[in-house]
Amino acid sequence: MNTPEERRTIELEEDGQIRLQKLLAKSGVASRRKCEELMLDGLVEVNGEVVSRLGTKVDPATAVIHVNGKRLPPINANVYLVLNKPRGVVSTMSDPEGRRTISDLVADRPERLFHVGRLDTDTTGLLLLTNDGDFAHKMAHPSYEVDKTYVAEVEGEVFPNVLKKLRAGVVLEDGPVEVKQVKVIEAGRGNAKGRSIVELVIHEGRNRIVRRLLAEVGHPVIRLTRTQFGPVKLGRLPLGEIRELTTDELGVLLDAAQI
Repeated sequence: MNTPEERRTIELEEDGQIRLQKLLAKSGVASRRKCEELMLDGLVEVNGEVVSRLGTKVDPATAVIHVNGKRLPPINANVYLVLNKPRGVVSTMSDPEGRRTISDLVADRPERLFHVGRLDTDTTGLLLLTNDGDFAHKMAHPSYEVDKTYVAEVEGEVFPNVLKKLRAGVVLEDGPVEVKQVKVIEAGRGNAKGRSIVELVIHEGRNRIVRRLLAEVGHPVIRLTRTQFGPVKLGRLPLGEIRELTTDELGVLLDAAQI
């Protein structure tokens, strides 16, 4: 698919709309002819209805388009970014104590950006940034249950009974926590430091939730990184760097947020 920057520069007709097959082709779905075939085969939906008439016009900023079940993000001025937050950076855009913040890492961006949820200062990894306030609010809200994956280095050897306890759910002082998945990546046995590395998936974003969760089962966190948010993976993005979400990643998140 085309890059987000290329999609935002698609030219519209005088009425502010564009022919559907042209939009699909310009968005990188396929060639114009193949996009027409997709429409004729009933594989393109606009606002929940199949559109098979060639030449149909749509408003690319507001139309909710799915191609073969996959969401095509709207064309607008919004940006959706992935940041690999370094340790020691505060998850705010300003700090009265003068500490390093997210805004220091995106100082060259012209948009007024919001962060989607937070990572505590000592946690590294994936943080979403956007100038779409509605998207930021919904992505951070627990009711949308977007999975978040963390990798934690913890004290001690993590035994199967601990994994079983985590999978069953743990009650903290501010309520229960559901752990969707958990596994040991590296066991503490034979490790001179007596440490283990575990990966776990939760959908909550309460303050320091992963650190409190693992401390509760007897394995305080030494280092913590968020590696995935829904379909968005950190991958090899260097610390302190940003990239734009792909159209596939953004499409999945927009559907999850019901936007």
